[in-house]
Amino acid sequence: MMNLSLSNTRLSFPSPGRMMRCLRCPVAYHTGDSCVAAGSMVLTHHIMICSSHGIAKRNGLLSSPVNVNWCFLCARGEKLLCCVLCPASFHPECLEMAMPEGAWSCRECRSGRKPHYKQIVWVKLGNYRWWPAEICNPRLVPPNIQTLRHDIGAFPVFFFGSHDYYWINQGRVFPYVENDKTPVTGQININKTFKKALEEAARRFQELKAQRESREALEQERNSRKPPPYKFIKSNKPVGKVQVHIADLSEIPRCNCKPTDEHPCSLDSQCLNRMLQYECHPQVCLTGDSCENQCFSKRLYSETEVIKTEGCGWGLKTNQALRKGDFVTEYVGEVIDSEECQQRIKRAHENRVTDFYMLTLTKDRVIDAGPKGNSSRFINHSCSPNCETQKWTVNGDVRIGLFTLCDIEAGTELTFNYNLDLVGNRRSSCHCGAENCSGFLGVRPTKEEKARNAKLKPKKRKLRPEGKRTHEYFCFCCGEGGELVICDKKDCLKAYHLLCLNLTKPPYGRWECPWHDCSVCGVPASTLCDFCPRSFCRQHEGGALTPSTLEGRPCCSNHNPLIRPNTPTTLITPDMIHRSLSGSPFTTRRK
Repeated sequence: MMNLSLSNTRLSFPSPGRMMRCLRCPVAYHTGDSCVAAGSMVLTHHIMICSSHGIAKRNGLLSSPVNVNWCFLCARGEKLLCCVLCPASFHPECLEMAMPEGAWSCRECRSGRKPHYKQIVWVKLGNYRWWPAEICNPRLVPPNIQTLRHDIGAFPVFFFGSHDYYWINQGRVFPYVENDKTPVTGQININKTFKKALEEAARRFQELKAQRESREALEQERNSRKPPPYKFIKSNKPVGKVQVHIADLSEIPRCNCKPTDEHPCSLDSQCLNRMLQYECHPQVCLTGDSCENQCFSKRLYSETEVIKTEGCGWGLKTNQALRKGDFVTEYVGEVIDSEECQQRIKRAHENRVTDFYMLTLTKDRVIDAGPKGNSSRFINHSCSPNCETQKWTVNGDVRIGLFTLCDIEAGTELTFNYNLDLVGNRRSSCHCGAENCSGFLGVRPTKEEKARNAKLKPKKRKLRPEGKRTHEYFCFCCGEGGELVICDKKDCLKAYHLLCLNLTKPPYGRWECPWHDCSVCGVPASTLCDFCPRSFCRQHEGGALTPSTLEGRPCCSNHNPLIRPNTPTTLITPDMIHRSLSGSPFTTRRK
């Protein structure tokens, strides 16, 4: 027995368009048979009287519902709870509720779900058995059927098998589901007409299903030709308690450019404000309207176009050639605080939304270009980008702009490295195709990837101060790179994947990795394996480690002494993690 509350009435709605509104209540539908409830009285192209305003007849033929004598969930009879608006019946225990007092309506009726035209239903007419039929649009039935007397809320149905028409209402129909023979179960005397009706209903149901799937595929293909909808805005919009800072003119710094300069405050000038990423103010800068450091305020954006990319969804390309350091566009959206940001991320994860458009603006403010923004929201990530984000101070407030990192030809797609500045994304695969691709969005390349990229494009080597050490770029458990949690113990350079630690969330507070605790008893370790996180205290170190043939480095029994370094084969066990993490707060830092 199928759950009839999940019926074939759940159709996909078309995209927003012309609406038809009820004259007597706030109900509105998209124009077209797939949305307007059957039984509604259409007055004009935009006005109707919905089916909820039907007039009851004295004989009750078209108003009072005829409920089925079995439960819609378990298909058994006995004591049932009946809906007062449709034929649905349930056992209270199947709904996990007590028998209510007074009138009760089912969940489908409470949600306002109504029958639709071109829907296959089971119909109860007089003393006849439940019969399969199709709901018809009154405009498409024969003229003699149209002239039959009927009330608002009634609609014509076409009976399969007998090919008759009759006017009926919601109280005497319930949806037909695929291969449904529920009202026939247990019946012996099935005549040829009724058998023919069952065959025609099943065939017509498949035809309507194929038409609906074809429309949905066409709608999906049509939607794939244009970007997902969002509200275009020209400037950042604060949300809630977020404040936009406006500086006094006396607080805005003045640059050293002169009005006699050929290109004052330009990219090639020695403008002090530009060097400090401050935008000049027209009332403060001595060059006035000739100042070329007012790109944010004047919205001097480059000519760009939203395009469909292969494998990376929608992107943004430039329609003009750009020089290194040119201003492309401002990243615009809603400015929200940290609390609102976390709530939006939580709702997105609950709804399985994977696309995020959040950029960190300041310590406690985030720009979310998801619901509102400009074309900058379509710029894709790349591990080898041609643009970068820069935070500029404009009229006392911080704003984010995108600037080119190199000369870019017209028609080139614009990219920037999210580099963990993009908030909300979990560990997502990167498809940028760059030579130094880390494999994941916002994750720095591993040592091997950096070395491979260095061979392709040599760079000047920067001297590192003595004594300053950085953490490793690969997991000490699996030896692979990615988003890592690093140890906070002094002089420990080890890093781990959350999955390798069997953790679902990053630890909070100060955290020391399992390498520093005995793998047997959990007390501080005195001897450590150089090839995996296994370690031992003085009580258990006897015979636990043996010198490796590779430079005599200590190696536990789980490893071949000939194994090369930094390629561990043993993962941390849950017991090791529990002993290491219990009893202390955690912290996490991302590499």
